[in-house]
Amino acid sequence: MDRRMVASLAVVPLLGGAGLVGPAAPAVAAAPSPVARAAASPTNELYVSKGSCSAVADGSEEAPYCTISAAAAVAQPGQTVLVQPGYYPETVTFTRSGTETAPITFRAVNAFDGWVHVGRTNGSDVTGTILSLNQVHDVVVDGFVMYGHNSSASPAVVIDGSSRITLNGIAVQQVKVPAAVRVSGASHDVTISRSWLINISDTGNVALAVEGAATGTRVIANQVALGRISVTDAPGTTVTNNTVTAACGPGIDITGTSPGAAIENNIVKPLSQQVSLCKATVGDGAISVSAASLPTVADYNLIDPTTGVAPYVWAGTKHPTVDAFRAATGQGGHDIAADPLLDLQRGGMRSFLPLKAGSPAIDSASATARGVPATDMLGNSHADDPAVTNTGTGNGYHDRGAVERVLGFDWYTEPFRQSVDGGPLDGTARSTSRSTWQSDGPVGTFTYKFSDSKFYRVSQSPVETHRFRRAGRACAYVRTNFSGNRDAPGSASTLCTVLGAHYTPVSPTRLLDTRSAIGVGTRTPVPANSDVVLPLSSIGGVPVARVSAVVLNVTVTEPTTSGFLTVYPDGAAVPSASNVNFVARETVPNLVTVPVENGKIRIRNSSGGTVHVIADLQGQYSAEGQGFTALNPLRALDTRTSGGAFPPNTTRQLDLGQRIPAGATAVVLNVTVTGPTTAGVLKVFPAGDAPPAASNLNFVAGQTIPNLVTVPVVGGKVSIHNASSGSTHVVVDVAGYFGPDGQLTYVPNSPVRIADTRADPNRGNHPLNPRESITVYPNFAAGGNCSCPSVAAMVANLTVTAPTTPGVLTAYPANDARPSASNVNFAAGETASNLAIVATSGGTVLYNNSSGTTHAIVDQAGVFIKPLY
Repeated sequence: MDRRMVASLAVVPLLGGAGLVGPAAPAVAAAPSPVARAAASPTNELYVSKGSCSAVADGSEEAPYCTISAAAAVAQPGQTVLVQPGYYPETVTFTRSGTETAPITFRAVNAFDGWVHVGRTNGSDVTGTILSLNQVHDVVVDGFVMYGHNSSASPAVVIDGSSRITLNGIAVQQVKVPAAVRVSGASHDVTISRSWLINISDTGNVALAVEGAATGTRVIANQVALGRISVTDAPGTTVTNNTVTAACGPGIDITGTSPGAAIENNIVKPLSQQVSLCKATVGDGAISVSAASLPTVADYNLIDPTTGVAPYVWAGTKHPTVDAFRAATGQGGHDIAADPLLDLQRGGMRSFLPLKAGSPAIDSASATARGVPATDMLGNSHADDPAVTNTGTGNGYHDRGAVERVLGFDWYTEPFRQSVDGGPLDGTARSTSRSTWQSDGPVGTFTYKFSDSKFYRVSQSPVETHRFRRAGRACAYVRTNFSGNRDAPGSASTLCTVLGAHYTPVSPTRLLDTRSAIGVGTRTPVPANSDVVLPLSSIGGVPVARVSAVVLNVTVTEPTTSGFLTVYPDGAAVPSASNVNFVARETVPNLVTVPVENGKIRIRNSSGGTVHVIADLQGQYSAEGQGFTALNPLRALDTRTSGGAFPPNTTRQLDLGQRIPAGATAVVLNVTVTGPTTAGVLKVFPAGDAPPAASNLNFVAGQTIPNLVTVPVVGGKVSIHNASSGSTHVVVDVAGYFGPDGQLTYVPNSPVRIADTRADPNRGNHPLNPRESITVYPNFAAGGNCSCPSVAAMVANLTVTAPTTPGVLTAYPANDARPSASNVNFAAGETASNLAIVATSGGTVLYNNSSGTTHAIVDQAGVFIKPLY
């Protein structure tokens, strides 16, 4: 049937529900919980969350494991297991190893509102060793809080026969056991750092035991309360920048045969009533080194003499003063005997003891001591107290002990932006954080929460980059804290931007054909005023969860009445916009760009009859692919003036090399069929491919009809095939291209109507007059706290309805001259639509190039933005 003869029956929905829009949309059911997919999180991360784990856990952010043990059973070299705050009443045995360049890391995400507690937690009755690392190597365990069982005979943490192991930032409170943490079994290159260790006992109080021929152990920047560091038969042990409040024995005890130790920059404070509190025989000396453990270096230590405990027992000889020790051994040349002025304990289970003003530990340590840490127990760099004369080595202002005294902070969170060197969906949160005192590095702990993430991220870095799943508004919550999230709230801010996606084209692929049960389970047409739901899967190797939008050529065929199709994301309310307008028995295609939610899209038949629907995939928008370059329409082909009409069932290659760069991967074309002698279809596809089953334009004899086409290019060429028994003329205008130099990225939206002359009170609801134009503006409300980019181009479905004469509608940027190209061709009385990509410089002009009047409707599908770095 000649479309021009029946087009007056077609309808387009009016804004506000006026006109022929059909009944109100039914309520949309709440989206089910997403099914977990392994690729939903980066492959180098696994998640554990007791509070939001999944029965089908795979370690992704969407489906985290319920236990640390589950992650430990599958973790691979190079992976980081991010354990979210909560209580984990379990014991964990680490059986898998990393490599020197790719360790396995287990990190407790100790945010400001919750920590990771393991073992005997929250009233549970877990006994035995909580963390066991036996015969493994290259494993990092960071930040766990543990409380050992009273009746357990085992340390909370055991490292046995293992190498290149790091325990960092843990907190262990043990009661009446041989040790809270034990390193043994000929382990080597083990580091215990920045941890809070306590063993409440009256028979030894060993918080950390290094023994059993362990070699090269590093004990760095820990605080030990009511206990001691014991090293037995463990050569080459480094004990640097620790703070020990000793009870029932020396604070640092090097015994057996443990030569080659280094004991530097430590604070040791024996408790005042040490002997009376202890049942066992108490060895004298704040620091004790056996004769068989010489040679050993001891220097830059600060020892409190006020309780009467001798500072050193060296090779069995007690030295009552630091001066006597120095004179007898030549060691301790820079030791200090004084009250360290430790402040009150802070931080709860993750405690720390800061220094008071005037402490002799301030700015007096060796910057070149073996194993000296770059940051202290709280993650802060060394700071120069202006009230203290620098007497240390190096920069002169390293502090002794585990906690650097840092007062006064400046911090500023910069606007949230797209990452300069990242992908289109990478956003970078960047803070400036420093001590008001001079320092040798950054200070502060940073907690990040991104708007599409379930969990916090905690880092010592003031810069954090996150890849968002989809395009759109992207926000970062940033909190800065100067005690490693142990106490004190610090600062907090929420900043946002808008990120767009890149495009990846695909060879046209049929996803839906209700005539042939493709994409659906039956061959029945879509009923009146109902939806067909089209599930999507991985597209071009990109999981659908990370696809922002898909580009489809949607065709309606065999409609029994006039109406329109609306294509929209699953889970959204039915929008008032339309994508394809049709009359009874007509076949009409149109290009559609639609967001993807819940892995699905919906196609609604808004008519009083049934329709068959065909959907051919053209490509997808995601973090993959390339950016877009918009062009003022460039005519690349017009067979009416060059080359002659396409003969029946023929293919021609169109060389676009003079209009797009060599690296372009896809091109956007406005393709128009005019003067066909019979009905048929036109197919546009990559050069060199066979004609696909999918079509781009359906036409009848004598019709002029356009459609926007996005198609991959091969060597700068595309192919056009006339699948009909007659000849036809073809006109092709280049609207833009995707390629490595493309600066624009795409932000989809659920279809939204931004202009409708039938319902425009500013115009009195009048149609466009002959040769009249109006200017429309894209809908781009990004919300508050936004450092937002500007809109460079708009993607919109343009519709004309009720024209009184034939003509064309042309859309172009307001700041440019009007081009000769057209976007929508129409006949008198026809409702016709076509998708357009048009620049928005100064707004977008709609020009009625006809001698009659016509109404015009604009349904925005999305915008292209120029990223703001």
